[in-house]
Amino acid sequence: MAATGVLPFIRGVDLSGNDFKGGYFPEHVKAMTSLRWLKLNRTGLCYLPEELAALQKLEHLSVSHNNLTTLHGELSSLPCLRAIVARANSLKNSGVPDDIFQLDDLSVLDLSYNQLTECPRELENAKNMLVLNLSHNSIDNIPNQLFINLTDLLYLDVSDNKLESLPPQMRRLVHLQTLILNNNPLMHAQLRQLPAMTALQTLHLRNTQRIQSNLPTSLEGLTNLADVDLSCNDLTWVPECLYTLPNLRRLNLSSNQISELSLCIDQWIQMETLNLSRNQLTSLPSAICKLTKLKKLYLNSNKVDFDGIPSSIGKLANLEEFMAANNNLELIPESLCRCTKLRKLILNKNRLVTLPEAIHFLTEVEVLDVRENPNLVMPPKPADHSSEWYNIDFSLQNQLRLAGASPATVAAAGAGSGPKDPLARKMRLRRRKDSAQDDQAKQVLKGMSEVAQEKNKKLEENTDVKMSDTKGRRWDQGLEKPPLDYSEFFTEDVGQLPGLTIWQIENFVPTMVDEALHGRFYEADCYIVLKTYLDESGSLNWEIYYWIGGESTLDKKACSAIHAVNLRNYLGAECRTIREEMGDESEEFLQVFDHEISYIEGGTASGFYTVEDTHYITRLYRVFGKKNIKLEPVPLKGASLDPRTRSTLESSDWSARVTNNTRSPDASMPGVPSGNRPP
Repeated sequence: MAATGVLPFIRGVDLSGNDFKGGYFPEHVKAMTSLRWLKLNRTGLCYLPEELAALQKLEHLSVSHNNLTTLHGELSSLPCLRAIVARANSLKNSGVPDDIFQLDDLSVLDLSYNQLTECPRELENAKNMLVLNLSHNSIDNIPNQLFINLTDLLYLDVSDNKLESLPPQMRRLVHLQTLILNNNPLMHAQLRQLPAMTALQTLHLRNTQRIQSNLPTSLEGLTNLADVDLSCNDLTWVPECLYTLPNLRRLNLSSNQISELSLCIDQWIQMETLNLSRNQLTSLPSAICKLTKLKKLYLNSNKVDFDGIPSSIGKLANLEEFMAANNNLELIPESLCRCTKLRKLILNKNRLVTLPEAIHFLTEVEVLDVRENPNLVMPPKPADHSSEWYNIDFSLQNQLRLAGASPATVAAAGAGSGPKDPLARKMRLRRRKDSAQDDQAKQVLKGMSEVAQEKNKKLEENTDVKMSDTKGRRWDQGLEKPPLDYSEFFTEDVGQLPGLTIWQIENFVPTMVDEALHGRFYEADCYIVLKTYLDESGSLNWEIYYWIGGESTLDKKACSAIHAVNLRNYLGAECRTIREEMGDESEEFLQVFDHEISYIEGGTASGFYTVEDTHYITRLYRVFGKKNIKLEPVPLKGASLDPRTRSTLESSDWSARVTNNTRSPDASMPGVPSGNRPP
């Protein structure tokens, strides 16, 4: 083996699964002097082989799932050793040597699933420790000095031990990212150290006897905390400190005593997985529909009925898993069928009578569990001339066919079913229109039609010359119409790759919008939105919208509609162009932007020339001088007038003095000496 000349250059060897329990170990391993990692898992080892002493470059050693009772041997003589993984052995405290903690590079230590009753001695000397796993032992105490030097820890798992308290020095772990304390009897521990761990991303406190009084009142500083597990505790409501976590993505509150949820849950805008199973909930607040990023919602084993699920739950456009088994559901809201990404729907052990017909639109469903609903009647499948929309057949004929009924029975079951229009059904699901408004609009159109007919009838009676069959052609009917060319507006590669393209109407012409501004619309502008995607057959398909801003001008509105049709013709698409108005966007349009659109005040100028009214400014000047007349601007107010002139204007007999020229100029200004007159 050593004579091959290749083995000295091997960097890693995995000998897991071999049988070394008889004391046999390949001696040529010591010739592999360049080894960086060595795995000896599940090999039946009872002690560390002495050949390890020759592996002076070894960095990672894994000896998990063996019969080791001690790690004493040559480990302390391996200067490059960084990681020791010895989980699932029979190690006791006496079997962990103190000198391994003097290794300068030791940063990973896994002693989980052993028989330790206390933390290894001298562990606090491992100053470069990053990952420490002591879970599934019998440790009942953590010494105070342990975390004095281990301030660089990133991962700490002490779950499934017998800890009743935590040392206050844990607040020094300001770099810790993962803390797992599951299944410890931390009865009276207040966990006041948590707010100081500002880098924490994962916090698991499953089955630690948590109640409202032994949790911190606030965790505002933990802005990175994304994963929290508080399952199997005694919480009666959601702790207030959880509402202050802005980036929370996964929250497990299962197996508690929670009976209601606060409206404050709408602050979890980043939430993706929410587990509320095995509680006392009877309803969900409508605020849960604001968690637009939610992918998994678990409500198993509660007391929720039909009224307890918000009718607007269809706004959870990213929902992939909805589990509500073992509840009191007799129906589910039809809006749940608008969650088009739903893959798993678990509704077993309820009181379901039927399911919405719109459940056929859930084309992504992979698992549907409706077992143990004794009164459930499956909804029939609509007429399938557009069967590509559906993937579930709940019709009575299909159920009988699957049950092995005779063809005659299957045919008789289908005799009473009438045809339905799935297109109309889908449109009603998309947007329900107010029937009263439709009736009023029909009456207006009917009245306008009658007025027009009466007017045309009078014109025909009063005219002497009636139009003959030889009516002249319009001037443009004989002109040759060249094919339309939209290449000046749209590039050749538009709509040829899956993605989103947006144009803004500017000076009657569509101008492409930068990708960074997608979903941000100016209130005074209009836009064309093109969504390109691949269907199941791999062919290109398009959705075309034109968005109308609330403050946009008539020219922009018209151009957006015209160019949207031009774009459809340019692509040769069969879809229709859909009008979207500001503040009344459809659900399909909002899904294009993941429900994250915003309005910006202002917009580009109109393409039409505008005429502005001329504004004249009133000014006041003081005129003075004899030979050289000068003008001096003064404020436009009465105090700027000459005192004599002002007193004259205020005099009631001003008109008489103007017409009587017999008086001297000085006499017309009584009370003012001539020597004091201004020049």
